[in-house]
Amino acid sequence: MRRRVLFVTENITLAQVVRLSTLAGGLDPEEYEVHFACSEFDSLVFEGTRFQRWPIDTIAREQGLKALAKGERLYDARTLERYVEDDLRVIDGAKPDVIVGDFRLSLAVSAPLAKVHCGSLINAYWSPYAVREGFPVPDHPIVRLVGVERAERYFPQALPKVFGHFAAPLNAVRRRHGLPELPSLSHQLCFGDSVLYPDIPELCPIADAPPTHHFLGAVPWSPRVPIPDALSKGDPSLPLVYVTLGSSGDLGSLPLVLSGLDGLPIRGVLSTAGGATPEKVPANFEVAAYLPGAQLAKQARFVVTNGGSSTGYQALAAGVPVLGIPSNMDQYLAMQAITRAGAGISLRSGGLTRDQVRQAAVRLLDARAMKAKAEGLARSFSAANCHERFQSWLTGLLELLPG
Repeated sequence: MRRRVLFVTENITLAQVVRLSTLAGGLDPEEYEVHFACSEFDSLVFEGTRFQRWPIDTIAREQGLKALAKGERLYDARTLERYVEDDLRVIDGAKPDVIVGDFRLSLAVSAPLAKVHCGSLINAYWSPYAVREGFPVPDHPIVRLVGVERAERYFPQALPKVFGHFAAPLNAVRRRHGLPELPSLSHQLCFGDSVLYPDIPELCPIADAPPTHHFLGAVPWSPRVPIPDALSKGDPSLPLVYVTLGSSGDLGSLPLVLSGLDGLPIRGVLSTAGGATPEKVPANFEVAAYLPGAQLAKQARFVVTNGGSSTGYQALAAGVPVLGIPSNMDQYLAMQAITRAGAGISLRSGGLTRDQVRQAAVRLLDARAMKAKAEGLARSFSAANCHERFQSWLTGLLELLPG
């Protein structure tokens, strides 16, 4: 008898969807009945999959990205209550043995109410057990008013109140349903009975975490699209630079990025991730909506990203340094880990200039030390097979659960 696994994801960024779909797609259909809950099922991600699909209620992607850009809460208590109700509908219909969620915070209420074991997928740099110097200051309207230096000075003092503000709605909903409050935003993001980190400890170390916390390794995904013939143009002796700000990058930074790379002795390749093509594209660049990022990363001298873990880890897994242009906290945390490891350069998207991009690019074109660090991380990524580790966690868990 096949065991049922329900995957539930928010759909604000593409990364949240593809990480779960990749893990779900790696399960043997002879052993597991896979159910997948998402607000929409883009053919780019779900074509060829045999999951039982459950459409669920989520906020609009544009609304979520706008809130992230402004440093505002994504959800109020009313929205989370609506989510909980929809979660319970799906759980009742799918009757899963295990739930795996990615940034579906309402599962911190619905899963315990339904008495189903829940694993939460979250990057280790968000963990309450993460080893870090502190939290970086994300781009926020107040940073533009007071300046980066002043914001960095006072941010540690304001952080408990800021995180408490973001944690309040979920704790209110948990209290309403007779569940104890979670002590911090980090604990909320790592709410699951099991916590699954799509990371490697060499990059995102943790300390004193309980045995229910597991490193899976990076969860790789690339669109199943060919490299367009037009991208093979140009002098093959010139180094390739792959640029994508993904679905959640600060697209206002893209013209400055392209301007900074314009005229350098490179072959540039830009993926718009389905967004609009910039008005001014340098002559040394080719553009496509979606590209096989893993393949291009292997060919690149360095990769320009929004700073997030998805494309950043794709580059590091290929042994290639990263130029990150982060804007939201998640992206800053990922780049904090990458720069701490000596495998990339981070530039703030707020206040970004053409000259900053150009100087960083010139460094990265001959960054032997950073290349060596990236290659070392690539070996660690290669040793961590996310499908094997996920299967091992799932098998071990199901042996303990009633079948």
